[in-house]
Amino acid sequence: MATKKPAKKDAKKKGSDYKAEQIQVLEGLDAVRKRPGMYIGSTGPRGLHHLIWEVVDNSLDEAMAGHAKVISVEVGEDSIISVTDDGRGIPVDIHPKHKVSALELVMTKLHAGGKFGGGGYKVSGGLHGVGVSVVNALSNWTRAEVHRDGKIWMQEYKIGKPQGKIKAIGKTKTTGTTITFRPNETIFETIEYDWQTIVDHIRQQAYLTRGIQLNITDSREEKKKSYVFYFEGGIASYVRHINEHKSSKHENVFYAEKKVDDVLVEIALQYTDEYKETMNAFTNNIYNPDGGTHVSGFKTALTRTINQYARAKNLLKEKDTNLSGDDVREGMTAIISIKLEEPQFEGQTKAKLGNVEAKAAVETVFGEMFGTWLEEHPRDAEAIIGKCILSARARNAAKMARETVLRKSALDGFTLPGKLADCSSKKAERCEIFIVEGDSAGGSAKSGRDREFQAILPLRGKILNTERARLDKILQNNELKALTIALGTNIGESFDIEKLRYDRIIIATDADVDGSHIRTLLLTFFFRYFPQLVSEGHVYAALPPLFKVTAGREMHYAYSDKEKDDIIADMQKRYKEKKGAKAKTEEKAEVAEDTESKDAGSVDMGESMKIGNMKVNVQRYKGLGEMNPGQLWDTTMNPENRKMLQVTVDDAEKADEIFDILMGDEVAPRRKFIQSHAADVVNLDV
Repeated sequence: MATKKPAKKDAKKKGSDYKAEQIQVLEGLDAVRKRPGMYIGSTGPRGLHHLIWEVVDNSLDEAMAGHAKVISVEVGEDSIISVTDDGRGIPVDIHPKHKVSALELVMTKLHAGGKFGGGGYKVSGGLHGVGVSVVNALSNWTRAEVHRDGKIWMQEYKIGKPQGKIKAIGKTKTTGTTITFRPNETIFETIEYDWQTIVDHIRQQAYLTRGIQLNITDSREEKKKSYVFYFEGGIASYVRHINEHKSSKHENVFYAEKKVDDVLVEIALQYTDEYKETMNAFTNNIYNPDGGTHVSGFKTALTRTINQYARAKNLLKEKDTNLSGDDVREGMTAIISIKLEEPQFEGQTKAKLGNVEAKAAVETVFGEMFGTWLEEHPRDAEAIIGKCILSARARNAAKMARETVLRKSALDGFTLPGKLADCSSKKAERCEIFIVEGDSAGGSAKSGRDREFQAILPLRGKILNTERARLDKILQNNELKALTIALGTNIGESFDIEKLRYDRIIIATDADVDGSHIRTLLLTFFFRYFPQLVSEGHVYAALPPLFKVTAGREMHYAYSDKEKDDIIADMQKRYKEKKGAKAKTEEKAEVAEDTESKDAGSVDMGESMKIGNMKVNVQRYKGLGEMNPGQLWDTTMNPENRKMLQVTVDDAEKADEIFDILMGDEVAPRRKFIQSHAADVVNLDV
């Protein structure tokens, strides 16, 4: 079909609307308030908590420079945050170029501070950060109090702007800085801080900064909560913390610390009987989720050192092939922490380190010291090598199983599972697959779906718990094998997300205990063997309704007991309003005659009640199979009406720990977790 070209005068008129006066120049901190997400990542809970991390990072820089020993964080009423350290105190003298105090400069100018040359800091986590000035810009008000030069200096700000000059308000014999702020509620989606998020982050920083005391206090409740974190063992203690609910293969935790070419290297590791690796990398206390050069150096040295030791001790025979990187990292928990003067990160998020010198430093330090440690701890070394050799054998078995089960033709879609009702569209970005529980739900889903873009895969019974299973055993499980083939990505070393056949993978299990268990088993499978599907937002949990409430021709679906009660109460209210005084009289008569009628808020599943002359029926759905195809489409499958939860992982370390507790072999930690969190459950069905 031919398109009509726009007239030249239209193009000229359109261009004339774009002139010099329309170019905006945002000065000072205005740019931060205009586009806060560019500076702190988001205006949601993550960005809100990032404000605390920025201020704490400044105090940690003082600690890493050897000038601070104690850092305190307080969460007060009305979301007021206060961070105090006993460092040198931010300088308060007049800056020779900008003609304002150094404190005001740091608090009101982007990229101002002692981390950009000039000898302020040799090592800093905040070198590429946004700084306290951004915290100031995104807060209703901020107060900076500095103990320095025998005086207490103070300056206050509103929306980032100074409210008068810096002034001395008292005398002191101590040094340090206190930054107090309240986030701007018009910028953030919420200004309610999560205590556990703060605890987890501050604990992690205490592990990474050995010998530094970090205090946190929650003053928002009548009874204050507080913790003091101090770890003399540093990252070695961190490894023990991560492995708390795992069975270790050796008692001693390897730890090394050495400085090479201005790069301070710290590494700690311990092997467990797990089938996965846990490796966390940090640069100047900043977490690097995508690793970088320091991780590359570590992996190279680890594989080489273990193979050299195994050969030297004749634990690997001449005919044996060398252990691979995957073999030597299975079951390993490792922390790699380096500190250097000028870190170079790929992107503002600091997800990946790019310094070339970091690779050489880590490879040298770890290779030498780990080799020596293996010689000095022969029993530990034997347990580690034994674990690695067992991993190699299992990997070869899994490879053979994968090649046998997941033939190329199957992964290309030519031999899909017979139980899979596939969709007709081949555009993965449009397609979705529902994983349902049992043949009954599968039948309703197949009849009720939109065949164009919705595929159905019914599972039979509870699948294998993959938390404690190797890949070869997983591929022997018919349900998991069918699911893996249907997804099309392959699994393990051959995983390729580009071959994913469905953009949305929707777990649709029954709203009962068994359904919740099956959902958890599936989430474990995805988290352990398809982590990229989770991290990139492809996994969802469907939320089918729990009740159907009908009265005459009126019908509603309720997704919780409260919603069901609210619907019935609304029906009652509308009926009374409609009938007026007459309806009230009739209702009293009905109650007197029918002693079995129930109040609106106490209707049990599968029962009915009367509102005047109107009968209300409440049906409790025990499973998706109880719905007819039309009902299943309306409530659970129709993109316009359905409710779903996207499965995400904000804290991989915390998620790993929870899966270990809930799905691992140890019963005691699981019982403790359930007892501790039972009161926090809002909706068990969801």
